[in-house]
Amino acid sequence: MSDLADRVQIALEEMVRSGAETGLQVCVIQHGTVVVEATAGTADIETNAAVRPDTLFWIGSAAKAVMASVVHVLSERGVVHYDKPIAEVWPEFATHGKSAVTVRHALLHTAGVPGLPSGTTATDLTDWDRMCTALADQSPWWPPGSALGYHAHTYGFLLGETVRRITGRTASAALRDAISDPLDMTDELYFGVPQEALPRVARQVLLADDEPSPPPPPGSPIGRAMPFVPDPDTVNRVDVLTADIPSQGVASARALARMYAGLLGHVRGVDLVSDGRRRDLAEVHYRGRDVVMDMPTELGFGYSLARPALGARPGSTFGMLGMNGCVGYADIDSGVAVAVLRNRFAGGFAAAQTIDRLVAAATSPEREDRS
Repeated sequence: MSDLADRVQIALEEMVRSGAETGLQVCVIQHGTVVVEATAGTADIETNAAVRPDTLFWIGSAAKAVMASVVHVLSERGVVHYDKPIAEVWPEFATHGKSAVTVRHALLHTAGVPGLPSGTTATDLTDWDRMCTALADQSPWWPPGSALGYHAHTYGFLLGETVRRITGRTASAALRDAISDPLDMTDELYFGVPQEALPRVARQVLLADDEPSPPPPPGSPIGRAMPFVPDPDTVNRVDVLTADIPSQGVASARALARMYAGLLGHVRGVDLVSDGRRRDLAEVHYRGRDVVMDMPTELGFGYSLARPALGARPGSTFGMLGMNGCVGYADIDSGVAVAVLRNRFAGGFAAAQTIDRLVAAATSPEREDRS
């Protein structure tokens, strides 16, 4: 796989040299072996610090898959049960007719509680009790399971508080127990970053020609679900980075890829989930219209089913992307776990698509059959 590693490194350096990217970090693991660990560019344009393998990146909603993975591992251990009503462990959540919402509904964005109070800010997200109280007080938008709507900010608090009520552990502590510690990635996979790790966090940046994401129309479903749109100034804040906010997170590429390798069963001595559960993660669990994002969707068991370049691959691929172009995914058929992280806050998913094409060409099952 040295050829793939060379190709990825050349691609990263060209994207940085062309000005398309600022800093990049990639890890590819196949059948438990790291075949690519590559970096390029600058982690902090103010200090000109280079991206290193242990540099940490804000990964946005790619961390939703991390929270989902924590729940699946706890389910594998018999601690969390998918069809248990959340209100049985979180009684306050039952208000306004939400007593039938289950863990499964929360994982699938079908719980009906995607909204936040008008005027909610990033500072509010750093206050766990405030967010959980707001979530418990919310009236559902639809009966649980009857529709899907992207729970942009509420997803992590809904699952995280449920886990806390069941285990007595915060979302960050549950992440360490379920995934980070077993995979020996405790220092590179976080919801809230400890103070001592902050110097390793890459600064997200908008360049002079970049257009910030426009706010959603006031009163629209997405506007009610996202009262504010994250930007570099917000996600670079120390209070945001260090808070337990499990709808977003911080990771290195090797930690995120190793999580997916662990879910594939390719990390020696670590069995995060069973073979049957692994396949279930990548199966279609909901197909229909996302009533928040107003677009058709096909969702796995808490994950996207698409690869950046290859598109939807139900039954094989599961992962998640973040709004800043960070991506992590696993592919059961080819045995690859991939993470592509970046700190330019604009420009979409071109970097992830470029890397995915290179990985697919080098690791597809068809290629292995010919070799």
